[in-house]
Amino acid sequence: MFQPGQMMDRPLLISGIIEHAAAQFGSVDVVSRETHGPLFRYTYADCAVRSRQLANALKALGLGPGSAVGSIAWNNHRHLEAYFAVSGSGMVMHTCNPRLQAQQLVYIINHADDEVVLFDTTFAPLVKGIAAHCPKVKAWVCLSDGDNTVAVDGVANVLCYEDLIAAHDDRFDWPDFDERTGAALCYTSGTTGHPKGVLYSHRAIVLNALSGCLPGVMSLSPKDTVLPVVPMFHINAWCIPYGAPIAGARLVLPGPRLDGASLHELMEAERVTVTAGVPIIWLGLLQHVEQHGLRFSTMRRTTVGGSAMPAALIAKFAEKYGVEVRHGWGMTETTAVATIGCLTPENELLPPAEQHAIVARQGKSLFGVEIKVVDENGATLPRDGTSQGELLVRGQWIASGYYKGEASPLVDGWFPTGDIATIEPGGIMQIRDRTKDVIKTGGEWISSIDLENAAMGHPDVAMAAVIGVKHPKWEERPLLFIVRRPGQSLGKDEILAFLSERVAKWWVPDDVVFVESLPVGGTGKVQKAELRKQYDGVFS
Repeated sequence: MFQPGQMMDRPLLISGIIEHAAAQFGSVDVVSRETHGPLFRYTYADCAVRSRQLANALKALGLGPGSAVGSIAWNNHRHLEAYFAVSGSGMVMHTCNPRLQAQQLVYIINHADDEVVLFDTTFAPLVKGIAAHCPKVKAWVCLSDGDNTVAVDGVANVLCYEDLIAAHDDRFDWPDFDERTGAALCYTSGTTGHPKGVLYSHRAIVLNALSGCLPGVMSLSPKDTVLPVVPMFHINAWCIPYGAPIAGARLVLPGPRLDGASLHELMEAERVTVTAGVPIIWLGLLQHVEQHGLRFSTMRRTTVGGSAMPAALIAKFAEKYGVEVRHGWGMTETTAVATIGCLTPENELLPPAEQHAIVARQGKSLFGVEIKVVDENGATLPRDGTSQGELLVRGQWIASGYYKGEASPLVDGWFPTGDIATIEPGGIMQIRDRTKDVIKTGGEWISSIDLENAAMGHPDVAMAAVIGVKHPKWEERPLLFIVRRPGQSLGKDEILAFLSERVAKWWVPDDVVFVESLPVGGTGKVQKAELRKQYDGVFS
């Protein structure tokens, strides 16, 4: 007979995070870029006070446990306060991606039953266009002070955030409830059909945030200053706004200024040691740094996810600037990070090129997460580094279904990710492609990701994308899109010759399209569906 443990049973709740930070790291800075420009500074203790004020304000507006509060906002201190006030009081924090199409925003606000929506002044025109189509929203709260609050024509129920919380006490008794209660809601990007909602529990968020602090993950501690460039509307900024106060790390929030010059200036001024974001952000940052002969004085680590980070970019960070890249993988349905790569002492004895190749993979699963790859019949494939199939995942912070009972995607208790991957004997996973992006030519498979990474190795290439295009003989053939670096005149023959030395001959694309830019979606990924629409018949 099993013996019960004799430990206290206290729930893992988000309110506990901010109160822990206030009690143990109350004097630690939070630095926030205001939407109208200047930097705002306060402490975790101040954040806790204002979070309690907001919790009281939302209660006074008639919201209660289970009510949903939406946000259309940048990474800033008021958004951070909402993270704790909303979830901590038993409500659901629904972060909306402002880069979605207007009709998709209307859909998710209505589907989530948002009763209040917080918005930054940047998005006032967006609110003006959607408010009339969101009848359940009682109030639209502008995340600003009185001097910078904007009126939204045609929208009567617009409140000023600072005025709203100023009228309320900073004492609030955070309720205790089941840690499996819904805390935050994010929707998928909705590339096909309506976006789907994923409702994260307090337990899932706290466990993921704790794991993110581990030395082999983001390695957050009181010695660090962390800058999450990944938006707070993108999978809760990979849970960094929860992890930083747990660890006592200084938190720097960049607001709307995400260009290379602004980020570098902020990193240097605030002595940032750790960052996190998608590869397209780091491309822009490095271009700025290289063009102006700059360095990184304090930055030592960056966590990258969202899409594959080319080995050439990893090498530049490591060899030229002394910045370690930790490459992770996750998705909306995994709360945040599920796997991450971190070099071992044995790896660090390898030549630099081999180290960069290891980092370019998506790494090992965190404790609490299991992964496997299966063939088209669902049979588990060996961990040999070559057998590739669809990646399946399960664990403590993996979605079991979609919001409001939409069809559960689980297969025998595992979540099918839609990614094609391999797993090595040591557990390192590598994403080879998306199931919808892998290219089948003459019965053989070509990885669009591997081709893109190879193309990114050319010094004149700023961005690259590959799609499969219908072919009368070979079923599909790869078509390469290139964005040249500024001032470069790279030609088709040169890039194809470069690739022919790095990939199998039959992988080399049949043609190259040079473009000024690539279509990028709300999470920083190239929208290959748009490219397919335009170029699908090019080989016919």
